[in-house]
Amino acid sequence: MTPFSPDRLRRRPDIESAELVAVDAADRLLLDTAADRLALGGGVATINDSYGALTLGAVGLWGGTPIRVFQDGVVHERALALNAADAGMADTYRPCPLDGSLLDGVATVLLRLPRSLDELDEIAWTIAAHGAPDVQVIAGGRLKHMSVSMNAVLGRYFGDVTAGLARQKSRVLRAAEPRPTSTSTFPRAARFDVGLDRPLELRAYGATFGGAALDPGTQLLLPHLRGLADALPDDLRAGKVIDLGCGNGAISAYLALTHPDLEVHATDQSASATASTAATAAANGVADRVRVSRDDALSALPDASAGVIVLNPPFHTGSTVHTGVAHRLFDACARVLVPGGELWTVWNSHLRYRPVLERTVGPTRQLDRSPRFTVTRSTRRV
Repeated sequence: MTPFSPDRLRRRPDIESAELVAVDAADRLLLDTAADRLALGGGVATINDSYGALTLGAVGLWGGTPIRVFQDGVVHERALALNAADAGMADTYRPCPLDGSLLDGVATVLLRLPRSLDELDEIAWTIAAHGAPDVQVIAGGRLKHMSVSMNAVLGRYFGDVTAGLARQKSRVLRAAEPRPTSTSTFPRAARFDVGLDRPLELRAYGATFGGAALDPGTQLLLPHLRGLADALPDDLRAGKVIDLGCGNGAISAYLALTHPDLEVHATDQSASATASTAATAAANGVADRVRVSRDDALSALPDASAGVIVLNPPFHTGSTVHTGVAHRLFDACARVLVPGGELWTVWNSHLRYRPVLERTVGPTRQLDRSPRFTVTRSTRRV
């Protein structure tokens, strides 16, 4: 096997551009810090390794296989698989969910620190609950995305939390001595008045963007979705509506509650988001009409197979604001919509997506606008 070099990593099938990297200084510092610990042996797991730097790098330092891996995003799973194949290391790791199968008997966890404290809370609880008694967490991140609150979160579940010296604007935290843990507090729960005869129940696991909250863009969009069926052409009024990037499931549950004749297909590339949407659907009593799948940009759906898609696109990839994420989803919608099918979208007004929607999908009209968000309806060109 050729020695692994992180410099050869690529981001595909995620967005690739000059300003986006597949490995950074935090990954390198984390591996350097973990080298002595990995040499001691014991089970190893990686969490939030985006493109393979931690997993494939740890293989060379540890020597044992397979390393157990949890990645919330399916696009990151696919990127790791491609990079591992390129390096001749496809059999050196095993994907796992975030549970005991990932952590039972594991002595060392390499963690790329998330920006969300809720996500860190869920991860730390899971490690403390399932890891070996001597488990040590070695967690790295970029200084601009770290805060002392992260130490406090780790301190809830570990008796010993220390911070290393900074290097190249990155830092590593170590956590050891897991504390006895109670039942997890996830998914988080909240309810919101959205003008129905009952509150909308939301559920969210730690890595779900926005948590168990109703973001302002979705709030602006929801009233328009109530009239979605009446606004559609006759041949699109029945059948399936896709909620692309379903997040916490607010849109899916609202569609199912307001349109009992519709089947909703909720899809997201995040394992946390799909679990949250399933929990939200169950909490609202519509689980039988909301089908949830984990997929990247509708890749599992054939061309011209959907009549209606609803989308509240992300405006970032990882911690970087990048319009390429939304553009990639618009391309996917154009591919999957039937001619005459419709894309209902809410987006940050300053991003000026309407010309992109006109060019990629088809004629687009504005349904609503606030100082921050715009709601549009695009019809797929025939």
